[in-house]
Amino acid sequence: MNISTLTKSCILALLVFAQAAIAAPGEPEIGKPAPLFSATDSNGKTHNLADYRGKIVVLEWTNHDCPYVRKHYGAGNMQALQNDAREADIVWLTVISSAPGKQGYVDPAEANKLTASRNAAPHAVLLEPDGAIGKAYGARTTPHMYIIDAEGVLRYKGGIDDKPTSDPADIDGAENYVRAALADLASGSAVRTPVSRPYGCSVKYGT
Repeated sequence: MNISTLTKSCILALLVFAQAAIAAPGEPEIGKPAPLFSATDSNGKTHNLADYRGKIVVLEWTNHDCPYVRKHYGAGNMQALQNDAREADIVWLTVISSAPGKQGYVDPAEANKLTASRNAAPHAVLLEPDGAIGKAYGARTTPHMYIIDAEGVLRYKGGIDDKPTSDPADIDGAENYVRAALADLASGSAVRTPVSRPYGCSVKYGT
């Protein structure tokens, strides 16, 4: 590769990153307040994002029938992140935005059964079949991950890691963006990778 080709490659990479870092219209921006919301969980409890001010919050969009979600739950990868978050007093909210009749839709009892059967450890599973929260955040895939700092500011959005496949074998050796971002926040540092490309199944909104 000559210097000219290398320079062009570097410029292209920078442009791709810059485009990824710019929020699409209507999506929340990194470094800005995360959209507030109120939602009911699988046990009938109401959760308001504003109530968690002072704590880091992780939002995880999920669909249990999605092979990309099964990749991380089947291997225990998502549960490990959830347990680590719980130990660090981080609020982990799993969000289901699948509409009735769509893949991934569950009622409260089914949601609780899934949590138990997978040994998942979120703070709560939020059910929002109207998709209002997902659309406010621009959630496009399952999983799609967001991290909000203790001041209510969005610090990360994107994929769980840098291996956009449904193969569990790819978890080993992957760069886990969520784990890295939480470590950065815990150390008081800026998140080194604040935006990444989400991957997975499309969120099954009603409209």
